[in-house]
Amino acid sequence: MIRISKDLRINQRIRVKEVRLIGPESEQMGIVNTQDALQKAEEYGLDLVEVAGQSSPPVCRIMDYSRYKYEQEKKEKEARKHQKTVHLKEIKMKPNIEEHDYQTKLHHMKRFLERGDKVKLTMTFRGREMSHMDIGKKIMNRVVADLNEVGEVEKGPMMEGRNIMIHFMARPSIGVKNTKEKENA
Repeated sequence: MIRISKDLRINQRIRVKEVRLIGPESEQMGIVNTQDALQKAEEYGLDLVEVAGQSSPPVCRIMDYSRYKYEQEKKEKEARKHQKTVHLKEIKMKPNIEEHDYQTKLHHMKRFLERGDKVKLTMTFRGREMSHMDIGKKIMNRVVADLNEVGEVEKGPMMEGRNIMIHFMARPSIGVKNTKEKENA
C-alpha cells in the first residue's frame, strides 16, 4: 500500500487542473481532469485522495479514505504496543560502602538489567576520599565482576569531577529470555 502523509487533500479540496489517477485496484488510469477523476471516484462510491502532491501532475488515488485512515491508526497502535522502552536507572555508591548496602544495590542493578533497562553506576568521592580513589576502583571492578552474568559494560569507567561512572546494559540473551517468560505468564 502507498505511504500517505497525515495532511491529505481529499475530494473537493484537490484544487489542481489535472491529476495522475490510480484506480481502486491500483491500476494506472493516466492523466485526467480533476473533475473527471472526482466523477469516477463517485461512480465507485469511494474518495479521491491526493497521494503525492509534490509531483507534477499530483498523483491521486481512488480509495475508501475512512477505511484507510482506520487501518493506519490500527497499525500505529499495534507498533506502539510492541515497542520496548529502555530506561536508564542510576545507582549511587560511595567508596566506604558496607557489605549489606553493597549487596542491596547489586541486587537492584541485577533486577534492572534483567528487566532490560540500562544501569548507570556512579561512585562519588567526597573530601579526603579523593586521595583513596583506588578503594573506589576496587569496588567498581567488583561490581563489574558480579554483574558479568546479567550485564556487560557499555561505557566506562569514566572520571567526571569527583565521580567515576560506568554504564551497564543487559546481555542480549537475558532480554530474550525475560520476554519469553512474560509471554508464557
